[in-house]
Amino acid sequence: MGLLDILLGRTKPVAPDLDQLFALPSAAVTLEAAAGFTPTGRGAVCFATVEGGAFEQTHREVQALLDADAERTGPPVELTQDAYGYSWLVSHRAPDQLSALVNDLHAVNSAMEVNGFGPQLLCSLAGFGDDAGRRLALVYLYKRGTFFPFAPLAGDGQRRDSSLELQVKSMLGNDLRIEQDLSRWFPVWGAPGL
Repeated sequence: MGLLDILLGRTKPVAPDLDQLFALPSAAVTLEAAAGFTPTGRGAVCFATVEGGAFEQTHREVQALLDADAERTGPPVELTQDAYGYSWLVSHRAPDQLSALVNDLHAVNSAMEVNGFGPQLLCSLAGFGDDAGRRLALVYLYKRGTFFPFAPLAGDGQRRDSSLELQVKSMLGNDLRIEQDLSRWFPVWGAPGL
């Protein structure tokens, strides 16, 4: 960062720290004890799709790697595209296998990064639910190296439970690096891993 950047108030972007994903299992314990939310066993990595053989080869290799896991039960890893044109690589695990799900998310992010597609990574999420039917995602922002909670309200509209999100923020402040800029807590409507 140069003198001109300092004078103009520019800051250096935060480097992604994929190891932050490994804090999710301990955060899940806190989340269950404090609010009754348990893992759903679903998670996903979102990235901007790039045309080209190298990108196609990378996501096929990642998908094959994750599907080769002998301990995986249920549906294989799937690649979907949302209404906004973003791609999601979705992993399904048993709800009590959050650590394995985190390993899947880390493997996808790492493979994309190593193959030069880090700039296309947007976020990763792990899904949670409670006995009342509420849904919650802990979303990891790749380019910020931080997490934020996303809690969509049940029903037809695109509304979120902001008070629950703020409660989760205060609950998990010691477990996860929470994004402090609330304007970066963007909604992930229709995220397939939620």
